[in-house]
Amino acid sequence: MNKKFLRRLGAIAVAATVSAGALMLFAGCTTDHPEVTITYAFNGKEYKVDYRLSRVDAPKTVQHFIELADAGFYDGLCIHNYDSNYLYGGGYELVDGQNNRYDYKDPVADMSAYELREVDYFSRVQALEEAGKKFTQSVWAAEGTAAHPKQGAGLYTVYGEQGSHLENPNRELSHGMGALVMYYTDKGSNSAKVTVVRSDGGKDNDGEPLQHESYTEDSATSLFYTYTSASINSSLAEKYCVFGVVKDLEKFNGEDGLLQAIRDYIEQYEDDENFSFTTEQEMKLNEYDPFEEVKRGDLTETFNVPLRSPIIIASVKVNKY
Repeated sequence: MNKKFLRRLGAIAVAATVSAGALMLFAGCTTDHPEVTITYAFNGKEYKVDYRLSRVDAPKTVQHFIELADAGFYDGLCIHNYDSNYLYGGGYELVDGQNNRYDYKDPVADMSAYELREVDYFSRVQALEEAGKKFTQSVWAAEGTAAHPKQGAGLYTVYGEQGSHLENPNRELSHGMGALVMYYTDKGSNSAKVTVVRSDGGKDNDGEPLQHESYTEDSATSLFYTYTSASINSSLAEKYCVFGVVKDLEKFNGEDGLLQAIRDYIEQYEDDENFSFTTEQEMKLNEYDPFEEVKRGDLTETFNVPLRSPIIIASVKVNKY
């Protein structure tokens, strides 16, 4: 692991550490179903999509997403991977050759100079916290033993609340049309462990609110997607955490919605055999990961980046906590 990174976070982690009891107390001041609006900018227009979240299904994930939204983390990032069934975003930005972020309010006619860049999530959230933003730690570097886990430095990630990891198996939401999903990238075969705080405060773990888990499997940062297929995908629900859903699918997928605007844009070029809405770009994964064995891996993924007419996450605003 990057020791320098952990040393820098050590003091912050002590102050930011929140016990399971404190999390329950904070939850008492909130609702089971917060609401957020993600404003997407596309082809010169903005499209506001309202989502209803579920603390019943994923309390830690919802809290994590809300805190990132309140800190302005997502504002100006892009949809970095697109196909007709998914809008992937939350961790990448478009930049030109001078490393200036693409400004959707003052778009350029020629996007050929722009490329996709991964956001240094860990450094950015640390900087936001040092500037006064609040982030609830629920994943730490693993210390102690499996029977008596202890918290090391906070990692600013959130442990998956999906599938077999879900402590409340009675889910409200499914991985269907309009699902808002927190996902994570492949981290290879490393053996890193983390300490996580359980959503149940240890009720079903002999009173122990902490446990050691695999970092590789599903410690998520800021990446999310909206599922846009009409079919329910139960296998993905086992792998990634569904923590919200589009409130009004007609506004999202209807005549004046974002998805229809994208379809209309693509359709106008249907007779152009050289047209492609997206550009393939191969990206190295986990470039800024705090675990050295993950960071120095050679995993890559090819994204279909909407580069000809970018889809930008203009803002994520919380309307109801």
